[in-house]
Amino acid sequence: MILLRFLAIVATITFAGTVEAERLAKQLFGAQKESSQQKPAAFGSYSRGCAAGSVQLPETGPTWQAMRLSRNRNWGHPDAIDYVQDLSRFAAKQPGWNGLYIGDISQPRGGPMTSGHRSHQLGLDIDIWMLPGDNMRLGRKARENISSISLRRANGAYVNGNWTKQHHAVLREAAMDKRVARIFVFPGAKVQMCNDEKGNRAYLRKIRPWWGHHYHFHVRLKCPRGSRGCVNQDPPPKGDGCEDARKWVNNILNPPPPDPNAPPPKKRREYVLADLPQQCAAVLQSN
Repeated sequence: MILLRFLAIVATITFAGTVEAERLAKQLFGAQKESSQQKPAAFGSYSRGCAAGSVQLPETGPTWQAMRLSRNRNWGHPDAIDYVQDLSRFAAKQPGWNGLYIGDISQPRGGPMTSGHRSHQLGLDIDIWMLPGDNMRLGRKARENISSISLRRANGAYVNGNWTKQHHAVLREAAMDKRVARIFVFPGAKVQMCNDEKGNRAYLRKIRPWWGHHYHFHVRLKCPRGSRGCVNQDPPPKGDGCEDARKWVNNILNPPPPDPNAPPPKKRREYVLADLPQQCAAVLQSN
């Protein structure tokens, strides 16, 4: 009888440990309210990793405001926080702009998010609103309710009347920073920039067309120097990428027929902690 009770207790403990180990990573990381007390570092890849020692972007600065504060996603690697502040100072010099409205960066310890993004897991991805930051004194309630503006027309094939020279200038400045790996924006914006740019076009290589991204543009920074556990995305193809963007636009305007032999899309699997780099367990356990 005693042996049976002992075995039952062992089985219960084992089961509980298994359940904890199998909890979705997004639940574990989404529950964290503060960053880990570790040296800043990024582990893994942009869509499968975590972040140690993240820094919180102050909710309000002289030339920026963090939006949707209830999400607690204004955390990032120090490089990302510095980048936001640098770009916002440039934006504040543009006519009609006093700075930038900053959307999601990352959770306090990175990792998979409870909703929304597949990326933003390393504290190196930054969403920047297309709405010109004219009011740098918005309260918390206003930041929950105000919306950005869309710049697309014809499902993203073209820009609409909200597009300005200032958007071009901010995107160009954003891409010219050496810390940047890529910037994602809707195809029509990329083509418009290709058509309008009369100076150095090298930065256009970093600006890549992607679905959505008409209410905001998405900046992705390179792995910081010294982050050995961080996996960079492959660099963009050579050239300015303008012809590729025009192909995107053509496919929007003239959609190719569906491939009858295409396999059905696979359901995206949710990660558990064991799917992430080993360092992520320590990031979660850190005080």
